[in-house]
Amino acid sequence: MSTPYPFTAVVGQDDLRLALLLNAVSPAVGGVLVRGEKGTAKSTAVRALSALLPEVDVVVGCRFSCAPGSPDPVCPDGPHETGPGSYRPARVVELPVGASEDRLVGALDIERALAEGVKAFEPGLLADANRGVLYVDEVNLLHDHLVDLLLDAAAMGSSYVEREGVSVRHAARFLLVGTMNPEEGELRPQLLDRFGLTVEVAASREPDLRVEVVRRRLAYDDDPAAFAARWADEEDALRARIVAARALLLEVRLGDAALRQIAATCAAFEVDGMRADIVMARTATTLAAWAGRTVVLAEDVRQAALLALPHRRRRNPFDAPGLDEEKLDDTLEEFGGGDDAPEDDPDPDGPGGGGRPPQDGPEGPQDGPVDTAEARPEEPAQPEEGQGGRPAGSGEQSAVRAAEPFRTKMLSVPGLGEGAAGRRSRARTDHGRTTGSRRPRGALTKLHLAATVQAAAPHQRARGRSGRGLVVRRDDLRQATREGREGNLVLFVVDASGSMAARQRMSAVKGAVLSLLLDAYQRRDKVGLITFRGKDATVALPPTSSVDAAAVRLETLPTGGRTPLSAGLLKAHDVLRVERMRDPARRPLLVVVTDGRATGGPDPVALGTRAARLHAAEGTASVVVDCESGPVRLGLAGALAGELGGTAVTLDELRADSIAGLVRDVQGASGAHRRVA
Repeated sequence: MSTPYPFTAVVGQDDLRLALLLNAVSPAVGGVLVRGEKGTAKSTAVRALSALLPEVDVVVGCRFSCAPGSPDPVCPDGPHETGPGSYRPARVVELPVGASEDRLVGALDIERALAEGVKAFEPGLLADANRGVLYVDEVNLLHDHLVDLLLDAAAMGSSYVEREGVSVRHAARFLLVGTMNPEEGELRPQLLDRFGLTVEVAASREPDLRVEVVRRRLAYDDDPAAFAARWADEEDALRARIVAARALLLEVRLGDAALRQIAATCAAFEVDGMRADIVMARTATTLAAWAGRTVVLAEDVRQAALLALPHRRRRNPFDAPGLDEEKLDDTLEEFGGGDDAPEDDPDPDGPGGGGRPPQDGPEGPQDGPVDTAEARPEEPAQPEEGQGGRPAGSGEQSAVRAAEPFRTKMLSVPGLGEGAAGRRSRARTDHGRTTGSRRPRGALTKLHLAATVQAAAPHQRARGRSGRGLVVRRDDLRQATREGREGNLVLFVVDASGSMAARQRMSAVKGAVLSLLLDAYQRRDKVGLITFRGKDATVALPPTSSVDAAAVRLETLPTGGRTPLSAGLLKAHDVLRVERMRDPARRPLLVVVTDGRATGGPDPVALGTRAARLHAAEGTASVVVDCESGPVRLGLAGALAGELGGTAVTLDELRADSIAGLVRDVQGASGAHRRVA
C-alpha cells in the first residue's frame, strides 16, 4: 500500500485544511466542496485526511460497517447480535466520475432472485463509505443519475436498491467531500446545497512558497516512507487535537447572542431554506471546540459564515461565488457580539487557540504538492481591424452589456442519440421510459421482466420444470432499453461585425445568447463560442462544460469591422471535426447568431454558402438566430439557414412566451428549411 502524503506537510491552503479538519471533528458539519484551479493540492489534502480520522468500531464480518452497539436492524448481513466489535481505520472511498450505478449503490443478482428467490446483494461504494468519507474528484462532471442517487442517500442516510420488486436497504451515512475546477462547469444547486462548507483554493504567487511546494513534492516522490516519517510527530499531534476537540464538542455552548448573529447573517445574504443556519451553527460550535473553548464567540460565527454561505447565495450559474465581508461585518456588529469568553479561555494565539490548523513545521510554511505549471483561462480575443482599415460606420466599438436573459424555447437535435445524460435531445439512456428489450451486453442492470418470462416460457418442459417456479437461465434474461434525454454540444457562432454594432441591437443579441447559455446550463450541455468580425473568426471559448466562462467571453465581446461569415462557419467546422473525434457520442447543435450579411474579400456570399453546405453535408443540426431588424428585411439569415439545412428563428420567436410559434426540432441536413411562424 502506498504511503499517503502527510496532511501536515501541505503548504498554506489554510481554509482548505481548516474545513477538512472541522469535518474530521464533527461529521455533522456536512462535508466540504473544494473549488479551485488544477494543481492546487485539492486531491492531495483530501486523501491525506484519512490518516487523521479516528478508528471506527464495526461488527466483525459486516460489509456495511454496522456499529456493534447499535447495528442496523435491516442490514443485509444481519441480524447482528449486540456485543464487542473490532476497530479498523476510517475509510476514504473514492467515487470515479465514470462509475456505473451498480458500482455506486451495489447490485442484485437478478438471475438468482428470479430462479431461487434469494437476495444475493453485492455492496457498492455507498456501503463501503458508510461511517466514513465519500470523496468525489471532479464532482461537477458526475453524471446526473449518479447525482440523484447521492442526493437520495445524503438526505435519508440510507441506500435503496430495487429491481423488479426485489429490494435491499442499508445504512449509508458518510461525509461527502468533493473537488472541482469551476472552468469545467458548475454543480447542480441541489447537490451544491448538500455540501456543508465550501472553500476556494489557488496556487500561491509567492516564489518562496512555491519553492517549498516543489521541494517537498520532490522529497516525497524520492522516498515517501522517509518523508512521512519526518512528519510523524506533527501528524500525531494533529490527530490528538482532533480527538480532544471531539471530546470537548459535547460541552460547547451556543448562546442566544451567537444564534441571533447566525440567523441575521443568513437572512441578510438571502440564502434559501434553513440548512445554512443549521450548518453555520454546527460549524461555529466545532470551531469553538477546535480552539479549545466551550463558548461560541463572534469570531467563530464570522468564520462559519465564510465557510458555509458562499455557495448558497448564488441565484444563477453566472453569479460569482463569494461573500461580501464588509456586509458580513456590519451584520455581525448590528446584531451584537458573541457570548463573552470565560476568563480562563486559552490564549487565541497559543497552542490550543484560534481556528486555524498549525502553520509551521520543521520545514517552514506548509502546503501540498502542486504542479509547477500554471494554467489560466485564456483571455478574450483581441479585436482585429476591419478589412481595409476602418470604413465609415464599421469601426470597432466597445463592448456593451447584455440585455436581461429570458426563458428560451426548446432547441433539440432530431433523431435518437446515445450521448451523455442530459436534458435536451432524445437518446437511449440508462434512465427514462422503457421502450423495448435486448440481450444484455455484459452485466444485467435493468431487467425487462415480461421479455425475460417470454424468452424462458417455451423451454420449461425441456428444462424439466415440475414445480410452480419458472426455470430461468442466463440466456433468457433481457435488458430493458430506455429512452431519456442527452446533453449536446451547443456551439455558438456569433456575428460581431459592424453590421451588428448598434448598441441597442447588440445588447439584445448578447441577451439572447446569454439566455441560450442559461438553457444549456440547465440541460447539462457542453458549450463553445466562436466569434467572427474584421478579417477572421476566433475561438473565444473551446468546447467546455463551463457556461460561466462562455458568459464572461460574451460580456467582453467588442464589435466592428467587416463580416467574414465564411470564416466563422469554417472555424465551426474545424471545431466540430475535432470534437467528433474526442467525443463521438455527443451530438452537436450549431447556433449561428447573425443578420446573414457577408462582406469582405472576393465574393463573400458564395464563400459563406459553400461553408454552410459543408455543415449540411455532414448532417449537423443547426439553427440561425436572425438578428436583422428594421422595416426592410433582406431575409439573408433565412437563406443561410436553408443552405445549412436548418431552422431560422428571430430574436422575438426565440422567447418561450412568444406567440410566434414553437421551435421543437432543429432540422438536420436532410430536412427542409423552415421558418418558425
